[in-house]
Amino acid sequence: MNRIRGIAGRSLAAAVWVALTSVSLAAQTARPDDVATIDGIIAAYYEVISGPAGEAADVARDRSLHHPEAWVSIAGVGGDGAPTVRVVSLDEYHGDAGPRSQAFWEWETDRVVQRSGNMAHVWSSYASAREPDGEPFATGVNSITLFHDGDRWWIMGWMFDSSAG
Repeated sequence: MNRIRGIAGRSLAAAVWVALTSVSLAAQTARPDDVATIDGIIAAYYEVISGPAGEAADVARDRSLHHPEAWVSIAGVGGDGAPTVRVVSLDEYHGDAGPRSQAFWEWETDRVVQRSGNMAHVWSSYASAREPDGEPFATGVNSITLFHDGDRWWIMGWMFDSSAG
Protein backbone atom coordinates (compact mmCIF):
# COMPACT_ATOMS: atom_id res chain seq x y z
CA MET A 1 0.00 0.00 0.00
CA ASN A 2 2.82 2.42 0.83
CA ARG A 3 4.43 1.64 -2.51
CA ILE A 4 1.19 2.52 -4.35
CA ARG A 5 0.90 5.78 -2.38
CA GLY A 6 4.54 6.58 -3.24
CA ILE A 7 3.95 5.96 -6.93
CA ALA A 8 0.70 7.94 -6.84
CA GLY A 9 2.45 10.79 -5.02
CA ARG A 10 5.27 10.92 -7.58
CA SER A 11 2.72 10.77 -10.42
CA LEU A 12 0.76 13.62 -8.87
CA ALA A 13 3.92 15.67 -8.38
CA ALA A 14 4.93 15.09 -12.00
CA ALA A 15 1.47 16.08 -13.23
CA VAL A 16 1.56 19.28 -11.13
CA TRP A 17 5.04 20.12 -12.47
CA VAL A 18 3.89 19.62 -16.08
CA ALA A 19 0.79 21.75 -15.47
CA LEU A 20 2.78 24.57 -13.83
CA THR A 21 5.40 24.53 -16.57
CA SER A 22 2.70 24.65 -19.25
CA VAL A 23 0.95 27.53 -17.49
CA SER A 24 4.16 29.52 -17.03
CA LEU A 25 5.14 29.03 -20.69
CA ALA A 26 1.65 29.86 -21.93
CA ALA A 27 1.51 32.97 -19.72
CA GLN A 28 4.42 34.47 -21.64
CA THR A 29 2.70 35.59 -24.81
CA ALA A 30 5.29 36.67 -27.33
CA ARG A 31 4.93 38.57 -30.58
CA PRO A 32 4.83 35.84 -33.23
CA ASP A 33 7.50 37.55 -35.36
CA ASP A 34 9.81 37.74 -32.32
CA VAL A 35 9.93 33.98 -31.77
CA ALA A 36 9.23 32.35 -35.15
CA THR A 37 12.85 32.45 -36.36
CA ILE A 38 16.37 32.85 -35.05
CA ASP A 39 16.56 36.18 -36.92
CA GLY A 40 13.38 37.34 -35.20
CA ILE A 41 14.39 36.44 -31.66
CA ILE A 42 17.87 37.96 -32.01
CA ALA A 43 16.42 41.20 -33.44
CA ALA A 44 13.95 41.38 -30.53
CA TYR A 45 16.77 40.58 -28.06
CA TYR A 46 18.49 43.84 -29.03
CA GLU A 47 15.32 45.92 -29.49
CA VAL A 48 14.05 45.33 -25.93
CA ILE A 49 17.09 46.93 -24.30
CA SER A 50 17.48 49.88 -26.68
CA GLY A 51 15.88 53.27 -26.25
CA PRO A 52 16.14 56.90 -25.16
CA ALA A 53 17.00 58.25 -21.73
CA GLY A 54 14.02 58.38 -19.39
CA GLU A 55 12.42 55.26 -20.89
CA ALA A 56 12.71 51.78 -19.36
CA ALA A 57 13.70 48.65 -21.26
CA ASP A 58 10.72 46.62 -22.49
CA VAL A 59 10.89 44.02 -19.71
CA ALA A 60 7.55 42.38 -20.55
CA ARG A 61 8.64 41.78 -24.14
CA ASP A 62 12.03 40.56 -22.94
CA ARG A 63 10.36 38.06 -20.59
CA SER A 64 8.30 36.78 -23.52
CA LEU A 65 11.53 35.91 -25.36
CA HIS A 66 13.10 34.05 -22.43
CA HIS A 67 12.21 30.60 -21.13
CA PRO A 68 11.00 30.81 -17.50
CA GLU A 69 14.19 29.03 -16.37
CA ALA A 70 16.52 31.29 -18.40
CA TRP A 71 19.78 32.53 -16.94
CA VAL A 72 22.01 35.54 -17.56
CA SER A 73 25.73 35.25 -16.99
CA ILE A 74 28.10 38.22 -16.79
CA ALA A 75 31.82 37.49 -16.98
CA GLY A 76 34.43 40.03 -16.00
CA VAL A 77 37.61 40.60 -14.08
CA GLY A 78 37.74 41.13 -10.32
CA GLY A 79 39.79 43.70 -8.46
CA ASP A 80 42.58 41.15 -8.09
CA GLY A 81 42.71 40.59 -11.86
CA ALA A 82 41.17 37.10 -11.67
CA PRO A 83 38.29 36.16 -14.01
CA THR A 84 34.83 36.32 -12.42
CA VAL A 85 31.34 35.28 -13.44
CA ARG A 86 27.97 36.19 -11.99
CA VAL A 87 24.92 34.11 -12.94
CA VAL A 88 21.49 35.59 -12.28
CA SER A 89 17.87 35.06 -13.29
CA LEU A 90 16.27 37.35 -15.85
CA ASP A 91 14.32 39.05 -13.03
CA GLU A 92 17.54 39.69 -11.12
CA TYR A 93 19.16 41.07 -14.27
CA HIS A 94 16.32 43.56 -14.83
CA GLY A 95 16.11 44.57 -11.17
CA ASP A 96 13.57 47.35 -10.68
CA ALA A 97 13.62 48.10 -14.45
CA GLY A 98 13.40 51.82 -13.95
CA PRO A 99 13.95 54.40 -16.68
CA ARG A 100 17.37 54.63 -18.32
CA SER A 101 19.51 57.47 -17.05
CA GLN A 102 21.22 57.63 -20.46
CA ALA A 103 20.10 56.78 -23.97
CA PHE A 104 21.28 53.31 -24.95
CA TRP A 105 21.12 51.52 -28.28
CA GLU A 106 22.67 48.19 -29.05
CA TRP A 107 22.62 46.35 -32.36
CA GLU A 108 24.05 43.22 -33.88
CA THR A 109 27.11 43.63 -36.12
CA ASP A 110 27.87 39.97 -36.93
CA ARG A 111 26.52 36.50 -36.16
CA VAL A 112 27.66 32.89 -36.15
CA VAL A 113 24.97 30.23 -35.59
CA GLN A 114 25.53 26.56 -34.78
CA ARG A 115 22.38 24.46 -34.75
CA SER A 116 21.66 20.86 -33.80
CA GLY A 117 18.06 19.71 -33.82
CA ASN A 118 15.98 21.99 -31.63
CA MET A 119 18.88 23.80 -30.05
CA ALA A 120 21.03 26.59 -31.41
CA HIS A 121 23.99 28.56 -30.21
CA VAL A 122 24.44 32.13 -31.44
CA TRP A 123 27.66 34.13 -31.20
CA SER A 124 26.24 37.64 -31.70
CA SER A 125 28.73 40.50 -32.04
CA TYR A 126 27.30 43.88 -31.07
CA ALA A 127 27.96 47.60 -30.82
CA SER A 128 26.52 49.96 -28.18
CA ALA A 129 25.95 53.69 -28.65
CA ARG A 130 24.02 56.62 -27.16
CA GLU A 131 21.93 57.13 -30.32
CA PRO A 132 20.59 54.78 -32.99
CA ASP A 133 23.45 53.84 -35.33
CA GLY A 134 25.65 56.29 -33.42
CA GLU A 135 29.37 56.08 -32.75
CA PRO A 136 29.87 52.95 -30.60
CA PHE A 137 31.24 53.43 -27.10
CA ALA A 138 31.50 49.64 -26.66
CA THR A 139 31.58 46.46 -28.69
CA GLY A 140 31.47 42.83 -27.67
CA VAL A 141 30.02 39.39 -28.24
CA ASN A 142 26.93 37.81 -26.70
CA SER A 143 26.85 34.03 -26.36
CA ILE A 144 23.16 33.09 -26.66
CA THR A 145 21.63 29.62 -26.21
CA LEU A 146 18.27 29.02 -27.93
CA PHE A 147 15.71 26.20 -27.82
CA HIS A 148 12.87 25.50 -30.25
CA ASP A 149 9.90 23.76 -28.58
CA GLY A 150 8.18 22.81 -31.84
CA ASP A 151 6.20 26.07 -31.94
CA ARG A 152 8.66 28.85 -31.16
CA TRP A 153 12.22 29.79 -30.18
CA TRP A 154 13.13 30.49 -26.54
CA ILE A 155 16.23 32.17 -25.14
CA MET A 156 17.52 29.69 -22.57
CA GLY A 157 20.40 31.86 -21.47
CA TRP A 158 23.06 34.28 -22.54
CA MET A 159 26.46 35.45 -21.45
CA PHE A 160 28.72 38.38 -22.17
CA ASP A 161 32.11 39.44 -20.90
CA SER A 162 31.93 42.89 -19.34
CA SER A 163 35.72 43.21 -19.57
CA ALA A 164 35.74 42.64 -23.35
CA GLY A 165 35.21 45.35 -25.87
